[in-house]
Amino acid sequence: MENQKSFFHLHLISDSTGETLMSAGRAVSAQFHSAMPLEHVYPMIRNQKQLQKVIDSIDEKPGIVLYTIVDEQLAAFLDLRCHAIGVPCVNVLEPVIGIFQTYLGTASRRRVGAQHALNADYFARIEALNFTMDHDDGQFPESYDEADVVIVGISRTSKTPTSIYLANRGIKTANIPVVPDVPLPESLYKATKPLIVGLVATSDRISQVRENRELGATGGFDRGQYIDRATIMEELKYARSLCARNNWPIIDVTRRSIEETAAAILALRQRTR
Repeated sequence: MENQKSFFHLHLISDSTGETLMSAGRAVSAQFHSAMPLEHVYPMIRNQKQLQKVIDSIDEKPGIVLYTIVDEQLAAFLDLRCHAIGVPCVNVLEPVIGIFQTYLGTASRRRVGAQHALNADYFARIEALNFTMDHDDGQFPESYDEADVVIVGISRTSKTPTSIYLANRGIKTANIPVVPDVPLPESLYKATKPLIVGLVATSDRISQVRENRELGATGGFDRGQYIDRATIMEELKYARSLCARNNWPIIDVTRRSIEETAAAILALRQRTR
């Protein structure tokens, strides 16, 4: 059958957490709809004894091997053994390191896990994440002016996941639900520091997402009205007019992933700074 997927083994070997490899492997795998990777992740591989156990696993389940190992001797050992087994083996970072070295005219430090150093950027991300969690769903409105970004939108426009994604980029983000006839906090209108942006989607999309939402036994909750497309259209109309009156940019998230929405917000922030 044309739609039937095949499977292949994808071995991801890292001397650190493996996050870079997983992102790269999944980004490329997504371009091949007929094949599904069976991921085998091996983090914190830093000596030959550990690496040999990984190679034994690869020999049992051959497939594509991607790795990020900065130790050149370990990397060479892995390349040699994979060649002997007959499987493709790619050092994901090496071509990029080579370009950087050529352009900058200096050699890399070859330090394991350098991107996870406890530096100022790391602590800024932690601070942003704490701020964002504290300011989810309209909480602590008195400190909105400390935010880098404030997201407004009706229920189910991906405000919270977008906020958390931005926080992981070091952006302090607050989000506020927009409900017709419920005024937004006065502190929002007085805030001068943050970019304020509205998120919208089609009524069909929001209704679909709301139908799948588990709300529990919320007092006074009317599920029929919550997923009614006509009601949602009125909510969206109100949200759009609110943004227009205050000159807040609007992003339609109907066909956007969280990552794409966050990228659009970051681009807006760059243009308005």
